Amino acid sequence: MRGYVFNRQRPVLNYIVDFMCRELLLIIEIDGRSHHFEEAVQRDEQRQKELEAVGFTFLRFNDQLIFQDVLNVGRVIENWILNYEEGEV
Repeated sequence: MRGYVFNRQRPVLNYIVDFMCRELLLIIEIDGRSHHFEEAVQRDEQRQKELEAVGFTFLRFNDQLIFQDVLNVGRVIENWILNYEEGEV
């Protein structure tokens, strides 16, 4: 997207993330049903804090949103990249 490479299922620290762009320090996570349980939410929050502490930014999307409105999800990601390129992130 916009010339940036996104890799799927990438190891970062001790975790595997859904999508990552190393150049942007951007992680995109797709949360399905299993992420709605309290224990999973707590694990996700801890993992996100650790990865943000080393400089990554997270964008999270519910899997239903992707199934229902993938074009808008793409716009959100592209807008984030545009803001990053303009120094607004």
